[in-house]
Amino acid sequence: MTTPTPSTPYVANKPKDVPSAEALRARIPGWGVDLDPKDRPSYPREVFDPAGTGAHWDYPEEQPGREGRERSIEHGQLTPVFGTSAPLHGVSGIIRRYAYRYSEGRAAHWLLLLAGDRVDAWGAHLSSLASLRPDNPVTQTGVLSEGRRQGITSRFGKKRADVNHLWLDPVVVAGPWVAAAAGAVVVVRSAVRRAR
Repeated sequence: MTTPTPSTPYVANKPKDVPSAEALRARIPGWGVDLDPKDRPSYPREVFDPAGTGAHWDYPEEQPGREGRERSIEHGQLTPVFGTSAPLHGVSGIIRRYAYRYSEGRAAHWLLLLAGDRVDAWGAHLSSLASLRPDNPVTQTGVLSEGRRQGITSRFGKKRADVNHLWLDPVVVAGPWVAAAAGAVVVVRSAVRRAR
């Protein structure tokens, strides 16, 4: 009994009867669809054609308001167009602006950006507590849906990656609220003791 030759081209002795492009195109629907540059969706971007794209510039006009914008030290200048939807503000803005003194290749850059994000999140939590509609950590974190929508049972036996940090999620989500509540209790108790 002879062993059949594998049909893969990744063997040491490749079969000599490699089908032609026409044979492959006839046998496999859509084979070679990107051989012609005109049929490739990315091909127009590979060729500079200002008339075809409608671009009337070689370099876009620079957006106003560049002063004081954060820029990575790896780049000589700020990009000509940038987002303005979330300007830096408050203490979190100071932390984030300070992060841009470090290279993107250093951990300090990213850790300061993370710290700025956390400070901004805590500022949002505190402002929600001061408003008439504070955040509700029980309903807004999705804790209740874990029991109602098979959240816990869907994690086991499915080889999901989030099972590894499942034990840590309650600490990350509820930990800051518990710490804030404990801090409030300590402040109230000390105020009551001083009042006596």
